[in-house]
Order: sequence, then structure tokens, then C-alpha cells
Amino acid sequence: MSLNPVIERVTRRIAERSQPQREDYLRRMRAAKERSTARSRLSCGNLAHAFAASGPDKPGLSSLRVANLGIVTAYNDMLSAHQPMEHYPTLIRAAARAAGATAQVAGGVPAMCDGVTQGRDGMELSLFSRDTIALATAVSLSHEAFDAVLLLGVCDKIVPGLLIGALSFGHLPVIFVPAGPMTSGLPNKEKAAVRQRYAEGKASRDELLAAESASYHGAGTCTFYGTANSNQMLLEMMGLHVPGTAFVNPGTALRDALTVAATETVLQHTALGQQYRPLAETLNEKAIVNAMVGLAATGGSTNHAIHLVAVARAAGLSIDWDDLDELSRATPLLARVYPNGSADVNHFHAAGGLGLVMRELLDVGLLHADIACVHGGDLRAQSQEPHLEGTQLKWRDPPAEPLDKDIVRLAAEPFAVEGGLRRLQGRLGRAVVKVSAVAAEHQRLVAPAKIFDSQDALLAAFKAGELLGDFVAVVRGQGPRANGMPELHKLTPTLSLLQDRGQKVALLTDGRMSGASGKVLAAIHLSPEALCGGPIAKLREGDRIIIDAVEGIVDLELDEAEWQSRQPVKLDVSASHRGLGRELFGLMRQQAGSAEQGACALFAEG
Repeated sequence: MSLNPVIERVTRRIAERSQPQREDYLRRMRAAKERSTARSRLSCGNLAHAFAASGPDKPGLSSLRVANLGIVTAYNDMLSAHQPMEHYPTLIRAAARAAGATAQVAGGVPAMCDGVTQGRDGMELSLFSRDTIALATAVSLSHEAFDAVLLLGVCDKIVPGLLIGALSFGHLPVIFVPAGPMTSGLPNKEKAAVRQRYAEGKASRDELLAAESASYHGAGTCTFYGTANSNQMLLEMMGLHVPGTAFVNPGTALRDALTVAATETVLQHTALGQQYRPLAETLNEKAIVNAMVGLAATGGSTNHAIHLVAVARAAGLSIDWDDLDELSRATPLLARVYPNGSADVNHFHAAGGLGLVMRELLDVGLLHADIACVHGGDLRAQSQEPHLEGTQLKWRDPPAEPLDKDIVRLAAEPFAVEGGLRRLQGRLGRAVVKVSAVAAEHQRLVAPAKIFDSQDALLAAFKAGELLGDFVAVVRGQGPRANGMPELHKLTPTLSLLQDRGQKVALLTDGRMSGASGKVLAAIHLSPEALCGGPIAKLREGDRIIIDAVEGIVDLELDEAEWQSRQPVKLDVSASHRGLGRELFGLMRQQAGSAEQGACALFAEG
């Protein structure tokens, strides 16, 4: 199948737009590569420090003739997605020794959970934790003692942060090693119903906690298709996993076999051998386009409209929301996974999963098959699914037909002919909207604005009975420079309840929503943000807002002369700059780019 012309056009446009910075990036990575062990560049004193506590691995590390694998881990035992990684280094070291190599934990990175901080002040550190993780990854690898890298991480900001940091070491082969999703618990639809009843005051806190605990109940990633599981999809689409690794449950023999396979595979592709495959060659414009197509085809998290931009920039590539919108409109929606349906990722995986989706997209020319996947094959090989025959790890083709067509579809009979994300633009700026979970009748709204400067203010208005009739909730002062751009998922139950009551409602914000963005129309990531004089700061109570996800419009019904005469309001965001460590992140707030630039504090703007 020849490549779809839209895919071809957008890929070419990205390559042309990015040429100077991409060439500079590749030049730096070529300069970093040497056909010898990295440790040979260290002095004897340097080297002695590097393996002083390495016990049985000292001979290999001192000989300079064997590869040494650096492990960067997001392990902690509070968060379910990363708790299984406690014993991964032991398994990886054993596999490396069996392959005649060595492995060391190069460093650890923080791993905060949006599920724990959701609606709390700590959420205002969430996005900047990605940049902190990137810095921690770079520090971990800065010892120049490693010939390849395994990145152990799963969740929202952790994977993009690890990848941004690792791209500064793109001359090394890199593979991600996840933990996989927890087994299925309370169905998502039932959990959402309890949340909504709690918002109405019809369920107690004890009932809510019981429902949440039955949903989030064990080791592994949350099972809904939010940012964490979208991360795993993107890594498969970009060829940065051992094939089929994404959605295998933790604590299984198959999961352990895949971790061993990741170790063996990355060691085969160091500069010491004949199959050198560095990260810089894998993550090119084709891989980034594959990621955007995968996001659209599966109804993935809106957070990646920010993260993918930042990751691309770290690789010397420039993408924007026009690219994402154009690709989404050319891509069929092939998956319905909560919040875009009732199934969780375990059900999705069992029904055919990512392997089937990738095969379908490849067959209709919507993915680049010829990317240099980290395992040595192409994207067609990436679409195969792993299984065990006895103790032997094998791969096979995904099923020819979906095993549940309510969850996953063939490209010939998609859930929708276009993908799950849209770019909006107009006099209010540029925004992103996720439409895969929004019913067609709710994808366009013209209604008066109700303006709030925090999500708590909106919730207080709801409790006071003030949210009557149709309206667009405008929540401003939530951008990266204002307060770190927290997710506003705390609003989801309330807005969903109002919509279920028959009111026509939508959200307009310069903040983020969530990987769990649901059935309410939400124009998010609005740029420029209010604190930087964005048009959202000129809105007044009662202005009639237009949000049209079909036509890609975010605007208002107002005479142009009056609109131009308005001055933006001055926001007081100082309350978000103190407490819970927020005072330490002032420099990141000051340096952060816009959402469409990746909301990243690590890159010089302009």
C-alpha cells in the first residue's frame, strides 16, 4: 500500500520546516558516538569510582571490552504503575550478564501521579515534573559510562520526560521498559456514575472511596485510556518498545520475558557491534508522524498535543497543532476505550489491541513502516504480539478480525472516518479539543460565558446553584506561566452532570483537562494564555462564545471594533506560587513556552 498523500505531505512539511535544527541535532549525536566502550574515555580514577560497588561485574567493567547498560528508573512503591519495577534491575543485570555484558542503575527520576494530585495544589507541579525528569535523566546518563539505555517508566509526565532527557544522548540505543496495566477492576462506567452521584451529594465519601478503590486496586497502570496508556501506544508507534510490550500485565511470566528481551535487544544494537541503532535514528519525523496518527486513531490523551511537541523539539523537529489536526482528519477512529467507550485497556488488548490497529493503519498507508525500530525490525514487525511457548518468547501476527467490534475495528469499518483530536482557532487563539468521547450533538456550542479564575470557583458556583441554563465555562489563569498548567479534571463530574440534566455546556480554558477527558466539549490548552495577554483575558461575563469542533473554530459573537477596544484583565496568580514546593519552580514558570510550543522550560524560545 502506498503512503497516504496527507501523511506524505505532513511528513515532508515537518522535515523541511525542521531541517536546520534537525541537522544540528544529528551532527551533535554523530560527534558523541565512538566505536568503543564509553568507559574508555574515563580516566582510571573516574572509572574506579564508576564500578567501586559493582561486585561480580567489576572485571567486565574494567576490561572495557563489554557493553555496559544504564538503567534509568522511575520506580517508587507508592504508585501502582511503577511499583512492579522494584525488581527489574535485578532481572536486567542477570540478563545482561547472561549476554556477556553488564548493567547498572544510572539513576532514578521522580514519578508523581496526577491521580493523587488531581484537584490539589500539587497538580501545579505536574507538568513541570516532566522537565525535571528530563533533567534527572540527563544527569543520570552524564557519567559517560554506558553503551545503551533502558528507561523504566510508564505514566503521564514520566515517559515524555525520560524521552526528552534521553534524546540528549541520542547516540545511544534506547528501549523503554513498562510495567503494564493492572488487571481490570470496577468497570469505568460504574466508577463514573458514583463520581457523578457524589458531585450531586447523592453518594457519601465512603461510597466514593469504595468505588475508586475497586477501580484502582493493584499493581500496574490505571486501566482507562488516559495519558499513561496513551504513552505506551505512542512508544509502540515510534518503535521504542520491544514489540507488543505495552499492555501485558505485571507479575506475569510474559512481562518478565519481555523485560529480559528488552535487555538482550538493546545490547545487540550498541556501537560495539555491527547492528548499531541509536535513538537519534529511530526518533525522526516519520516516527513523530506515526505517533500523531496513533493518537488520532485511538482517541488518545490530549496531553500529548503538548508532550509530542516537546519530544520532537528535543530531537530537532518542529511540529504544531496544524500537523496534528490535518493528520487526525485523515485518520479513522479504530478504538473505543474508556473514556471514549466502556472498555478498559485490558479489554482492548484482548480484542486485538495495538497490534491490530497498527496493522490496519499500515495496510491503508497511514503509518510509515520504514522507521528504524529499536529492536532492529520495521513497524510491521512492531505490530506483532508476544506470547510464550513454554518458556520461549515468541511473536505472532495480531488477529485477522477484531474479537470485539465494540472495542476495536478494522480500517474498512471504523467508529468514525476521522480521528479523535482537533485544532481550533479564531479570535480567542488556538486550542485543542478531543472529540472521540463527545457525541456529535455536543460538538458545537454557542452560549454565554461564565467566567472563573479557578476550578474551585466554578465548583463553588455549582454548589450555590448558580450554574443554570446553557453556558461556556471559561476557566482562565491556568496556563504554564500562570500556575504550571494543572489538569482540571476535577470539573468533569460536575460538567457531565449538568449536561445529563439537559443543559448545553462546554469548557474553555488555557489549562489542561486530562487524559480522561470525557463527554463534555472542552476547548483546552488555549494559547496564548491569559497571563501573557491572551484573548481569553479579554472575555467578559455573558459574551457569547463559539466552540465548533467540526469546523475547528473558537471565537465569539462580538463586534470587531468593540473586541479590539477591550484590554485584557490583570490576573493575580500569586497564590499558586507558594506552598508544596511551588516556590522552587518560579524559573520554570518564567521560562515555559506556550502549550503549542510544548509548555517546556528547557528550550530557548524563538
